[in-house]
Amino acid sequence: MSTNPDIVVLREGTEGLSMESYAETLRERLSDYSVALARTPQEERELVPQAQIVTGITIEEDLLERAERLELFACTFAGTDHVPMDALAEHGVAVTNAGGIHAPGIAEQSIANMLVFARNLHEGWRRKQNNEWRHFQSHEFTDSTVTVVGLGSIGQEVVKRLEGFGVETIGIRYTPSKGGPTDEVLGFDDEEIHDAFARSDYVVLACPLNDLTRNLVGADELATLSPNAVVVNAARGGIIDTDALVGALQSNAIRGAALDVTEPEPLPNDHELWDLENCLITPHTGGHTPKHWDRLADIVAHNVHALEENGGLQNVVLHPESS
Repeated sequence: MSTNPDIVVLREGTEGLSMESYAETLRERLSDYSVALARTPQEERELVPQAQIVTGITIEEDLLERAERLELFACTFAGTDHVPMDALAEHGVAVTNAGGIHAPGIAEQSIANMLVFARNLHEGWRRKQNNEWRHFQSHEFTDSTVTVVGLGSIGQEVVKRLEGFGVETIGIRYTPSKGGPTDEVLGFDDEEIHDAFARSDYVVLACPLNDLTRNLVGADELATLSPNAVVVNAARGGIIDTDALVGALQSNAIRGAALDVTEPEPLPNDHELWDLENCLITPHTGGHTPKHWDRLADIVAHNVHALEENGGLQNVVLHPESS
């Protein structure tokens, strides 16, 4: 265990990844700094009060009270609603997140899900399980209209990957006047959402979950989609009204859905969605990538140097000057 470390990596891991690997990756990026992994609660209590930077899922407030040198808490999640932001602000500690590191994987999975439905690959998989050589009809992805709800890091990566497919794209964002990488950009008000959905073959949800977006896709929106439409949720389960989605899938009001996130989550093993052949489900794995720690370490390393040089922080969600 290092003494007087500059950076402390907390013990609680994420997505089944080793925090020891994270600490080692930080050491590679920051060879001039001391990086310590706190493997036990006792080591956290000993090391955190000495650290300038702490990184992990969250930080306990009792540790924060003793962390007099602390300047930056680097959260290893994109979301920080579980982090004691008020306490960190009171102590003048900057907070950054891991936003964007999952975007390439989530974008690739979203594209893959659309292609599965376009080519009816899931029907092929079912027939293979039955040793059944029997033809079925497929569609073409080319000339489809894809609406991407949310043009943050994930939405932009999705749109970037759509460029070679010959599709029309509609982007939904909070401030449509900013424009975006899609062929058309609309806002979040009901009229514009319904206009986009009425023209969409595929809808990719890539927006945060908040008061505006909770149950954004409900019965009205699902009814507005064509029977040929597919909904891909790469964001948060609460953006879709689950009961309304089940009804739409059961009645073939839409062609299908691909869900990497659900409401509730984890999805109970007796939930109706499991039994629907037109619903693809993955257990919130869209962002998984072997480059997880590399991308996060790049952000943290930049911010360590920025603190030293009074430069701008990346992925900042709380700046000490705003405390």
